[in-house]
Amino acid sequence: MKHYVFILILTGALTFVLTWVVWRVSMRYKLYPGIRERDVHKNPTPRLGGVAMFLGVLGAFALSTAVPYFQIIWQEPVRMWAILGSTLLIVLVGVADDLWDLDWFLKLGAQFLVAWIIVGPGGVQIYSLPIGGKTIFSGWLSVILSVFVIVVVMNAVNFIDGLDGLVAGVALIANGVFFAYTYLLARDFEFTSYSNLAAFIAIVLVGACVGFLPFNWNPARMFMGDGGALMLGLLMAVSAMLVTGSLPNQLIADNDQFGRSQLLGAFIPVLLPIVVVLLPLLDFGLAVIRRMSKGKSPFSPDRKHLHHRMLDMGHSDRDAVLIFYAWTAVVSLSVLLMYIGTTADWPGLYWPGLSFAVIGVAACLIVTLLPSRRAARAVVPLPPQPERKPVS
Repeated sequence: MKHYVFILILTGALTFVLTWVVWRVSMRYKLYPGIRERDVHKNPTPRLGGVAMFLGVLGAFALSTAVPYFQIIWQEPVRMWAILGSTLLIVLVGVADDLWDLDWFLKLGAQFLVAWIIVGPGGVQIYSLPIGGKTIFSGWLSVILSVFVIVVVMNAVNFIDGLDGLVAGVALIANGVFFAYTYLLARDFEFTSYSNLAAFIAIVLVGACVGFLPFNWNPARMFMGDGGALMLGLLMAVSAMLVTGSLPNQLIADNDQFGRSQLLGAFIPVLLPIVVVLLPLLDFGLAVIRRMSKGKSPFSPDRKHLHHRMLDMGHSDRDAVLIFYAWTAVVSLSVLLMYIGTTADWPGLYWPGLSFAVIGVAACLIVTLLPSRRAARAVVPLPPQPERKPVS
């Protein structure tokens, strides 16, 4: 664990310093676009935070080559270079879009290219899923599904990047929970080492978000832009696929080894990687349906994302962001607690996780809907007042 803590601190500190440097350079040379109609902020703000985050991530990967504990993640160098090369490419595309507003079709093509680099040469694929037995995909179906997952998660994370600190905080919470999950998996399935690439990527992303968030908190001095959001989505998808790809044989063979509920034991390892990006996926799905129903491109911008709706309900920017944090924490921690319960020596211990989910969701619903109720009361028309005669 101490090695991961060291990587977290290093990545956070490096990202913080690099973000300050990028911010200073951006302000000096006015490297920021004008304010768009759908934007919430009022002052021109640099959107190159993704550059600093990428360099922080790159520094962590570079350091891992010199730490014996992390040598296991470099046993497949082609895979590592495919991940790093595709991450660099998507950051460059995102930065170009932040500066010059690229056509959506060009960006989507670049995303599919990046996903294919990871899935094809990199070999990071969803080969099988532990659902109802051992489900194995054919080669071409595995490639298509894996590419699709990466592209969807990248866009989902990018779509919620609309409020100060929103994506950085949600990604911090999601990757923190996911790191705990991968660490527990290594314990429960008795891996030869706690060191694995999925856990390493998760803790590096936590560090990058920790280092960037002070500059991105409301009022933000720096945005991560498409470069940062697409990078987060890409690496989160990769880490999730790495975990699900390593589980099926052990999970199906030893489904009852730890006293699990068979249903939860089969579904949670697949469910949790999805749950940690549930909020971005929900926003992405609603946006695609909304835009295509109007005959528009699914990537055409608008001001009807979930965070925009929160503002329209009467939440302040900070309150809306904190509520999104709460939703992310409640949903992801609930599933993690249920997983921990299914690994106990006695059945039924997943109920605390389920109880936490019910109470947490109820509390989040109340806090989310409260401003709309206050607003409804505020617009109640007053009774008619008697007309006053003008004083002569």
